[in-house]
Amino acid sequence: MTVVVTGIGMLTAVGDTAEECWSKIAAGESGLSTVGVVPHSGLLSTRAGEVRSKAVDEDPTNDRCIVLSRIALEEALTSAGLIASNPYESHRTGLAIGTSLGGARRGEEFHRQWLTRGLRQANTGLLRQYPLHSTADYLAGHFKLFGPRTVHSNACAAGSVAIANGLEYLRTDAADMVVVGGVDPLAYLSFGGFSCLGALSPRDCAPYSKSEGLTLGEGAGFLVLERVEAAHARNASVLAVLSGYGLSADAHHPTAPDPRGRGALSAMTSALEMAGATEQEIDYINGHGTGTPANDGGEKKILMHLGEHNIPMSSTKSMIGHTLGAAGAVEAVTTVMALREQVLPPTVIPEDFEGDLDFDAVPHSGRPAKISLALSNSFAFGGNNSTLVFRNRDNQAEQKTPPTRKVAITAMGAMVGTAGTSNAIADALFSGVPLYGNNSVSIDEYGPFPIAEIPESVQKSGINPTALRRLDALSKRSASVVGQLLKERSLSRNDVQKTGLIFATASGPMSTVEAFQRGLITDGVGNTRLFPNTVMNASAGHVALLHGLKGPTATFCAGSTSAVSALHFGQQLIASRACDRVIVLSADETSTALLAGYARIEGYLSQGVLVPFGNSGRIYSGAAAAVLLEPDEGQQIPALGRILGFGFAGDDSGCGNVKQDSTAWCRAMSHSIRAAGLENRDIDVIVAAASGRSSIDDLERKAILDLGLGEVPVSAPKAMLGDTQSTAALLGVHQSMWMKSRGEAVATDYFGNKHDASAEIDKNRPLRVLVNSMEIGGNYQSVVVEV
Repeated sequence: MTVVVTGIGMLTAVGDTAEECWSKIAAGESGLSTVGVVPHSGLLSTRAGEVRSKAVDEDPTNDRCIVLSRIALEEALTSAGLIASNPYESHRTGLAIGTSLGGARRGEEFHRQWLTRGLRQANTGLLRQYPLHSTADYLAGHFKLFGPRTVHSNACAAGSVAIANGLEYLRTDAADMVVVGGVDPLAYLSFGGFSCLGALSPRDCAPYSKSEGLTLGEGAGFLVLERVEAAHARNASVLAVLSGYGLSADAHHPTAPDPRGRGALSAMTSALEMAGATEQEIDYINGHGTGTPANDGGEKKILMHLGEHNIPMSSTKSMIGHTLGAAGAVEAVTTVMALREQVLPPTVIPEDFEGDLDFDAVPHSGRPAKISLALSNSFAFGGNNSTLVFRNRDNQAEQKTPPTRKVAITAMGAMVGTAGTSNAIADALFSGVPLYGNNSVSIDEYGPFPIAEIPESVQKSGINPTALRRLDALSKRSASVVGQLLKERSLSRNDVQKTGLIFATASGPMSTVEAFQRGLITDGVGNTRLFPNTVMNASAGHVALLHGLKGPTATFCAGSTSAVSALHFGQQLIASRACDRVIVLSADETSTALLAGYARIEGYLSQGVLVPFGNSGRIYSGAAAAVLLEPDEGQQIPALGRILGFGFAGDDSGCGNVKQDSTAWCRAMSHSIRAAGLENRDIDVIVAAASGRSSIDDLERKAILDLGLGEVPVSAPKAMLGDTQSTAALLGVHQSMWMKSRGEAVATDYFGNKHDASAEIDKNRPLRVLVNSMEIGGNYQSVVVEV
């Protein structure tokens, strides 16, 4: 299957459109200037790549992240010819975006009001556009992209990983067209964070020369991906071919890259292998090139491993700054335009930075060249590496892909509250004893609210004590459950190093973000030790480092649907032979900051028990869970279960809303059952997403009944486990295996069918379980598990 780029959009400090950006970039014109949208008193630098578009300033009702992405995405769809005439059904069009900050500016404003005025006077409406998934929810509704929807937050590699995931949506027929890209605004959180690390340059950055550090930027970049046959059928102009991607983890350091560049080289060679290309075919590399000595030095060493020919490698960050989560997408758009125009983009190196370049960095201004194949590199905090391979539009021949293979679950680990193991959670679930209630949190005068949080003694189990000081709460529980899993499935050192890690989280390290930002707001200085853990992929980076995992890595942060998206991507990495083993990990915490956002909404949080389908209010639980995926081919270890099919659907609920229409949720469930090769009657148990909020639970009940699944036993585990956010779906997969091993369905007659919902399970026939997940904003995802 050949996937092509048919539309692009870009908004950066050098232009309001992709064409304007390209014109300035090719000419070597810098857009770096004194920043005006972020307070910079006391920070190392006042310089940034700030977007000066009037269109951004003319929309004060939406967060800057949303506005930047809307402008660039609309341009991408327009250039693809899909605004005036779109032949695709809306539910077959997907969206994958990367962002590091999302609505951080709104979050900071709420936080500042909370700290200075008190929670009662803070505007909770600001939080509707604060979660990372809010930007995706807005875009999906605005542009009617109602197929698969997800958000990646691999720090500076997020936009690149989103593009890779979009390719997989097309490969697995989850969508017919996918819009992929990245966005990040300038924000006080990032400015203060990089300043406290000493990573900002007081002057404009000059990658690959004697630069003193990086210069931050903002912007958005989006691409439209289609199968080549579909693009030709609608007479679309093909801009480039997306031939492959490669992902890897350094497992070296929380912030610094591997100085030998081994992880980055692994991502590049994996990308070339997927593309069916060789190192000798590389005509150009759009480098990560941040301007920091550690990054630039490691990246230059990579060139030494790619053969004798002098491959041109340049960095557009010298003109637009480091746009963080948008960087991989913005630079992918630049790479596509370089292929289209047959011009190498330059690296701008100021005259007073007189470093002797020992390779072709295309200094000062662009130059014409014959470019057939180009790479776009993105490297990030946590040692996350991503490389994309693009070919020019003359290379549209059918791309050979290896035959897919089946995938099995071979090990698992989990913890919820005081239940520190998978078996302990199962015991609580089967005995009907809630895991929440032993702890509570008081939020000003609104609480107390019952919760379940993981005790320190539980979440640090199995972790080397010398490593604990670097880990925050989210990282500790993540590392601990992966340790459980690897203890259950003994792997050789070589096998572990080649294992991938796909991380899912709904709200990330919220307590760490709150603590760091509180210091910035109150004292003007953030805690240097905290900042590296504020990025969403920090936990995955720590886990990779602690356990030596160097395979493909990605982080999903799309709310409670994140784990299903992560399972899909992890399974596809193995099915397509990108790697042989993947750990899919999910973790979330219950923090004061999380509850503060909901405390003022009457009835949203329960002050007693959680009753699914009973409008009791939600009770949040800290949790982590992991599964190991391996090829289901000649395994000496028996499979615990298998993922049979996925279903993704969305609607136009918009930020912070839930549209009371069950159509999208019906589609997600139905698609997962059909993708599994099953009929509705083949489903034995449904693990519901029901969380104690009628706006969610009534919608799920209606979807189940509309599909004719009302007679199927329904389990609502949040009644016992609490709302574990993104981890809930992964625990639903675990529950499928618990039910089969214990021979009981753990279900309740929620719909008044009077059947024996907890009847014994026949261990001699496959058990098929439908696991549901949803996130406010109109994102619905389901997965079918067979045990």
